Amino acid sequence: MNATVDMSRRSILPSPFGRGAGGEGVKGENSSELPSISTNSPHPNPLRAPTEGWSGEGTNDSAHADSIVQTRDLCLYYGSKQSLFDVSMGFPRHQVTALIGPSGCGKSTFLRCLNRMNDLIDDVSITGNILLDGEEVNDPTLDVIELRRRVGMVFQKAVPFPKSIYENVAYGLRIAGIRDRKVLDEAVEKSLRRSALWDEVKDRLHESALGFSGGQHQRLCIARAIAVSPEIILMDEPCSALDPRSTTRIEDLIGELRGEYTIITVTHNMQQAARVSDYTAFLYEGALVEFGPTKQLFTKPERRETEDYITGRFG
Repeated sequence: MNATVDMSRRSILPSPFGRGAGGEGVKGENSSELPSISTNSPHPNPLRAPTEGWSGEGTNDSAHADSIVQTRDLCLYYGSKQSLFDVSMGFPRHQVTALIGPSGCGKSTFLRCLNRMNDLIDDVSITGNILLDGEEVNDPTLDVIELRRRVGMVFQKAVPFPKSIYENVAYGLRIAGIRDRKVLDEAVEKSLRRSALWDEVKDRLHESALGFSGGQHQRLCIARAIAVSPEIILMDEPCSALDPRSTTRIEDLIGELRGEYTIITVTHNMQQAARVSDYTAFLYEGALVEFGPTKQLFTKPERRETEDYITGRFG
């Protein structure tokens, strides 16, 4: 999983946001030219924050005293193409963090690094560190199956297994070797209750899960993820394919799970990020622009680039 970082490949990220926070002014009010960010920064990538003692730009350090997972100078390459640039941040335990940014900025790629889903993609290499409670995630001796139990994932497209509702939720437990029916029954019920699905399915647990609606499919996948007692739940745009009513249910569920799990979610919906998250990270072109408490980032961002993105001037 190691790669030599060729510094000549690292781009100075363009700023489409106008003047402020190290950026140059837009040349002409209606110009489509993307001005470059000033390179007077002491760091090779001007949107990169220093690693030493850093806990997130614009963030109260004390809020990150109990970070469950941290990245330090994380870079990712698809072959020779670099997609993530020195991303460093810490995710507070039992809080919700939203990752925002334009399509293609590296949000989902970054998310998949946290439980090594990118291992399944050919020609991917990673440098830097990902620490889960101080343990290096990319250590080749690490048990990846155990990692993915601790760091569960809910994908953009909910894909229930062609099994009964009960067996969908119990699947991870069975893989872990649990066969005791009482233990399985209790775990399935608890998980379905936590995912706000129990009352809808308690009388048909042994029917196929494929007949669910999209919103029910997504809540079933959340139930399947939490059944194995993860510490972190990664959500990759979990509401993007859902109707408004189902979206509200998923958002409510995220709120209910806060405090019991650490949740890191990718979203393109600024209003959703503001509603459900405690912290927000804004990524652009594979680099971290700003990271801090959601209320602060949305009402008084540190960088002009962030303000212009969340107010719709770009993206």
